[in-house]
Amino acid sequence: MQILEQRFLRGPNVHADSPCLLSVLDLEDLYGRSTRDLPGFNEALLEALPSLHGQLLPTGQPGGFAQRLREGTYLGRVVEHVTLDLQTQAGAPASYGRTRPVAGHPGQFRIVCAYACEKLAQPAFQLAVDLVGALARGDAFEVEPRMDELREIAAHYAIGTSTASVLAAAHERGIPVQRITEDANLFLLGWGVKQKRLRATTTGDTSFIAAKIASDKQLTKVLLKEAGVPVPEGDTVTTLAAAQRVAARLKAPVTVKPLDANQGKGVSVDCRTPDDVARAFEFAREYGRKIIVERHVEGRDYRVLVAGGKVAAASCRRPAHVVGDGKLTVRELVEIENRNPARGAGHSNILTRIALDEHAADMLARQGYTVDSVLPAGVTAVLRGNANLSTGGTAEDVTDLLPESTRALCVRAAAKIGLDVAGIDIVCLDIAEPLAAQRGAVIEVNAAPGIRMHEYPSSGTPRNAGDAIVQGLMGDSNGRIPLVAVTGTNGKTTTTLLIAHTARMAGLVTGVTTTEGVFIDGRQIVKGDCTGYWSARTVLSAPDVEFAVLETARGGLLKRGLAFDRCDVGVVLNVAPDHLGLDGVDTIEDLAQVKAVVALSASKAAVLNAEDALCVAMARRVKPGTEIVFFSMDAENPVLLKHLEDGGRGVYLQDGALVVADGTRHQALVKVESMPVAFGGQARFNIANSLAAAGALMASGLSNMQIATGLSTFESNGRTNPLRTNMFDVRGVTVIVDYAHNAAAYAGIAEMARAMLPGQLVGIVTAPGDRRDTDLHEIGEVCGERFDELVVYESQSRGRPVGEAVDLILEGAQDVVGMSDTLHREIEVGNAIRLGLSLCRPGDVLVFACGSSLQVFIDAIRVNDPESADLIAAQV
Repeated sequence: MQILEQRFLRGPNVHADSPCLLSVLDLEDLYGRSTRDLPGFNEALLEALPSLHGQLLPTGQPGGFAQRLREGTYLGRVVEHVTLDLQTQAGAPASYGRTRPVAGHPGQFRIVCAYACEKLAQPAFQLAVDLVGALARGDAFEVEPRMDELREIAAHYAIGTSTASVLAAAHERGIPVQRITEDANLFLLGWGVKQKRLRATTTGDTSFIAAKIASDKQLTKVLLKEAGVPVPEGDTVTTLAAAQRVAARLKAPVTVKPLDANQGKGVSVDCRTPDDVARAFEFAREYGRKIIVERHVEGRDYRVLVAGGKVAAASCRRPAHVVGDGKLTVRELVEIENRNPARGAGHSNILTRIALDEHAADMLARQGYTVDSVLPAGVTAVLRGNANLSTGGTAEDVTDLLPESTRALCVRAAAKIGLDVAGIDIVCLDIAEPLAAQRGAVIEVNAAPGIRMHEYPSSGTPRNAGDAIVQGLMGDSNGRIPLVAVTGTNGKTTTTLLIAHTARMAGLVTGVTTTEGVFIDGRQIVKGDCTGYWSARTVLSAPDVEFAVLETARGGLLKRGLAFDRCDVGVVLNVAPDHLGLDGVDTIEDLAQVKAVVALSASKAAVLNAEDALCVAMARRVKPGTEIVFFSMDAENPVLLKHLEDGGRGVYLQDGALVVADGTRHQALVKVESMPVAFGGQARFNIANSLAAAGALMASGLSNMQIATGLSTFESNGRTNPLRTNMFDVRGVTVIVDYAHNAAAYAGIAEMARAMLPGQLVGIVTAPGDRRDTDLHEIGEVCGERFDELVVYESQSRGRPVGEAVDLILEGAQDVVGMSDTLHREIEVGNAIRLGLSLCRPGDVLVFACGSSLQVFIDAIRVNDPESADLIAAQV
């Protein structure tokens, strides 16, 4: 078996609504072999991966996959299921998969596997291929070493427990979440001007100065004391002698801890003798140069979480400990407790494994035990001097016990330090009583507090601490800005720019992606074809964008999927034959499935072409509650009329005006003659684009006046919309430069050009070589029928011999006009442009199509007419 191709579909796509890995697998000599026909295969596979017994079939039947193996299934499907199982066993559960044969390539299969961890998906798929291939050949295969590698990958890229809780709360509120890199727990919550950043429980609003203050425990105590918050007396030292002097001065048991460590590292409590202080000092020095010696506060250890100026949760923390049974040693009891499924390394699980280190040994010695002591039944041995969960502690929820005075004190402490999210550490005898009555004290204020103890207490009521942090960070906002996605075979760029221009005219800062680049508030920040995943992320992550309009092309959808989970408005302009035979899209119905991804992602409205049956069919599949807005060039279109009768909204052309309607009210929006993009009504395709734009803007909440203003002021020229109906004069010849490259686009531009002037119509045309023979032939037929003189040139061969695509287009033209001297073959684009112009007289119209840039046309005419070249260059 051989993997021929792989790609990550990171957002909603034609296969699934969630991220997945798409692989093209060639089964080679195993093609046609069923699992039933491979001796010993099923038994060996189920022995290697016993968890496959529990896999469900799509019908939900438990154990169904094992049954399917015995009945016989093809190996592509087996690789799919094994990939999903391997990811799950590694610690990143995945359940959705799909396997389909590649048309025209026997033995090749497209296998789609969902993933939770992107870095894990490819090695899991490779292991699945290796395992299934080996067992199918009857070879032995050792799975466990490779599984260990997968587990290491999953653990390395796993999201921490606290972070996961906050992200889950964000998802619950419908806030879009984006992991900024797979190598860091840094996330973006929301889009554009509404975005916030998050790392664990540190937010983009967390003050750097406040976090630095919180890491300096002595400075924290000074500020808290100034705010009237009770804190233990003490001092900062750098030598053991100084530490012992401070302890003697305090005349009480002391706590010794590093000045700037966290998670309970280096903390020793209840130090009563100079030897205790010496041991504690050396332990603290392992984590910092400066050491705090302060009065030990008697009582239990509590943690109060403050988020957004409110107390969100409170827990009583118990240090890591074991309880004797009269039989087992401390070491054995710890080993048993560490096998608790809730415990893991570091912050990877609800609880942290208990360490038996020097500090644990010291704590045991102070209680009269060693790690090999057998504890009497019911006797508790404490293994840590602090109660942090990160050192193996446990927690009990006490939120409801906090008196109002303590709540107010904690909020005041967080505010004094300047933290939006803070963990307030309190020691007192009884948290239900005011601190002042029991000499309780705040011993620390922590930035980036862990919230495992609140979300998953060992006892008491779990608290949604993650939601409290999200509420404090986002308020009632879902973090979304208006987002319009535009797709279709033709007209995407112009429609996108019409919508964006109108939104800008309404005073909004826009973020736009098109085939020309990425634009923020009208300024180009990236140049190139930017209609895919990464360009959309550039816009959505821009902190100043208030309104996003994303041209969404077929290629981007197939290569990476959408860059967003949903948009407000999805526009599908049309579906016409183009790019067929590529990436598994073989028919126009397949292409419609790809375009439909945009319509199905719409949460507010889907704007669809009422004159295109494939677009109309999408209306039945949109999300529940999503409005359908139809647009039509024909006011009598039956789909539109029925929709309006049923109370729906639409936009249509009538009596030379764009009309918006909601079933009972029909209002003329703007006259066609007032829209520069319509070129006096001759560019009917741009009128259709304007109708779609108006529908999207209406669904986005803009007023009729704002929409009319935008449509009547947008100009499509070499500066604002390169290669989209750009018009120039070359010594009396009207030149139209357009990106037309398929039959439907050529028909539209020829219709417009023919309506402009009574002279001759000359076309300079081409199409990329990766189009099917039938598509190239059809382009030739369309152009041969509509142009008086036709020059065909080579643009991008894309795997064909140079000139082959040109000849196919000419063959199509010849089928219409016969062998004619009006058909011209000129491979090089510059020569083709000059030939086309030489065929024109003043008053004629020349269409130059499918050029890579306006500069190509300018350079071509500069050879013979530098003056005209300069005049055009000045306009772009």
